[in-house]
Amino acid sequence: MPPIPTAINLHKASKTLGLTYGPGEHYSLPAEFLRVHSPSAEVQGHGKPILQFGKLGVGLSKIEPAGQYALKLTFDDGHDSGLFTWEYLYQLAVRQETLWQDYLDELKAAGKSRDPNEAVIRLML
Repeated sequence: MPPIPTAINLHKASKTLGLTYGPGEHYSLPAEFLRVHSPSAEVQGHGKPILQFGKLGVGLSKIEPAGQYALKLTFDDGHDSGLFTWEYLYQLAVRQETLWQDYLDELKAAGKSRDPNEAVIRLML
């Protein structure tokens, strides 16, 4: 059985989702990190993940429970599909550093940027 958070806090000002699993086990997941790792088909594709870019500054506007097994996250860029199961959220939390570095490496290799303004400039050139 996956660990279920004992506390979930949406911090709109810092654009983070706080997850507490017990004494001394607290994680702060940035909205941008959650957005680029969304479990939705739009991001995960159908077996082939689609690199997300230009998501720097994206925030979370709403979190909702999805039954007893997941959270539905609504991002301020309009993305709201994909359910973050307790297992998936926990894996994102404990593997955050590695997953983030892998993402930054993928962006670099693809010549993409986290900055949405830079993405627009590159598309216009």
